Amino acid sequence: MEESDYVSESTRAAAFRLKWDVFLSFRGEGTGNNFTDLLYDSLFSNEIRVFRDNDGMNWGDEISPSSLEAMEDSAAVVAVISPNYASSQRCLEELARICELRKLLLPVFFQVDPSDVRRQKGPFKEAIEGLEAKCGVEKVKRWRNAMERTGGISGCVYNS
Repeated sequence: MEESDYVSESTRAAAFRLKWDVFLSFRGEGTGNNFTDLLYDSLFSNEIRVFRDNDGMNWGDEISPSSLEAMEDSAAVVAVISPNYASSQRCLEELARICELRKLLLPVFFQVDPSDVRRQKGPFKEAIEGLEAKCGVEKVKRWRNAMERTGGISGCVYNS
């Protein structure tokens, strides 16, 4: 067995130890759930184990324990970054946690410019600035760092 065979075998074995292939992070109001539903259905129909927390979802500040567990137990994260994403403390906290866990992050920039995400400009500017007074500079700094990192990743830009 060659070294490259061993690496791919160990990668596959690690993926099977995890409960989820993909954790889906999104702001329902930002995508009207239509895009996210289509993405979820497509992943699911291709036998990809995808976690989407929307059963009895409350868009409050707290991430549910099941979401935290699913993040840790996922091989990758697809973050659908929409214009309203930064208006949700929960979404920003998810994104920061995902970055801290160093998960494979696959961003979908849904009707937003990745550079606006990276620099917190455009639709993100007002939301982020408003959260600094409400949540504190240190917490928002974590969120800003996560958005900067995410905006710097080559992802899928969806403008339709």
